[in-house]
Amino acid sequence: MSRKRYSFIILILGSLATISPFSIDMYLPGFPTIANDLNTTIDKVQLSLTSYLIGICIGQILYGPLLDRFGRKIPLYAGLILYVIASIGCAMTSSVDELILMRFFQAMGGCVGLVASQALVSDLFPSNKRAEVFSMITLVIAVSPMIAPTVGGYVTVGFSWHWLFIILAGIVAIMIAGIYFFLPVGKMPDNSVSLKPKSVLSSYFIVISQPQFLVYTLAGGLATAAPFAYISGSSDVFMNLYKVTEQQYGWIFAFLAFAMIGSTQLNHFLLKKFQSQEIIKITLIYQSVVGMLLITGVYNNWFGLYSLIGMMFVFLTGQGLTGPNTSALSLAPFKKHTGSASALMGSWRMGAGAIISAIVSFLHNNTAMPMVGMMAFCSIGGLIILYVGNAIVLQKAANHEVEESVSVLL
Repeated sequence: MSRKRYSFIILILGSLATISPFSIDMYLPGFPTIANDLNTTIDKVQLSLTSYLIGICIGQILYGPLLDRFGRKIPLYAGLILYVIASIGCAMTSSVDELILMRFFQAMGGCVGLVASQALVSDLFPSNKRAEVFSMITLVIAVSPMIAPTVGGYVTVGFSWHWLFIILAGIVAIMIAGIYFFLPVGKMPDNSVSLKPKSVLSSYFIVISQPQFLVYTLAGGLATAAPFAYISGSSDVFMNLYKVTEQQYGWIFAFLAFAMIGSTQLNHFLLKKFQSQEIIKITLIYQSVVGMLLITGVYNNWFGLYSLIGMMFVFLTGQGLTGPNTSALSLAPFKKHTGSASALMGSWRMGAGAIISAIVSFLHNNTAMPMVGMMAFCSIGGLIILYVGNAIVLQKAANHEVEESVSVLL
């Protein structure tokens, strides 16, 4: 594969994976305007984010078997068309309850990009290159927070928040054309994959029975939910507590995206000298320490606007290291059930994100504590799962070796 074609495929896969992050980030600056226009509160508008994450969680579970059975492209087209229709529905809503519902269906369609992009990485690239490819895709995703909130802020002020969803529908319509003409087919349809509930559940059981998948998916999923605490709470913290404008909020969001971009590039360098397992451990320890400093600082009112942004930047640098490496290690054991594994991994990540964002909304108390508290919780929880999970796996392996040795002696 030529370098030019290699880069172009990664760009397409990154764009697919970016659909949901872009859909989340772009309308964040419009929260106050949406709340005012729909005669509701910001914490109720935040539930449209939670419904979106729930839709991603459910949708990915459904797409996993479909991608294994029908190949990658047919489910991809179906999901993206649903996304376009639901986006138009979001633009036409007249109540916050309608928006919450339409965002759910928008997520059900758009999440196919997340599952398909991860499955296609396994289809198109050798196992020793996947962590690097995931890092490059993460780099494309990381550009989204630089562009989406800034564009969203200016569109909301210059036109109206309804146009945010029209623009999203147009972007994905262009993606559909690009996928048709330029994206490789990947894994062909497999008629041996049954879509009967019993068979689907059996495939998922095979996936979760793999210890490496289970440990790195659970740990990585919780750790990568930290940005959802930030995303859910940041508009309220910066725009209501620190009184920044929609445009200023967009630029703050863009600046913080550099944290993830820089660490994604750093991951390329680190992978040449260290194993993914080592990078994940050090990163989670680092983020846990920074998370505790954030909690302490907010509790003691140490932070002004710029110092809080600085600490958030330091914390978010870890996200470009944790996500790609846990993804690569989670999917590494699979060949036949890659689609199902990708779906379960993505579903858990978004499910954890939905829970975390809902908790931030529920704990809303006009301070930054719910946001930074849940960010710290995600990193510390991921670190605990990683250490405990690996310890259990090693203990079981040791017990199995002892049993085999005893049986040989007998």
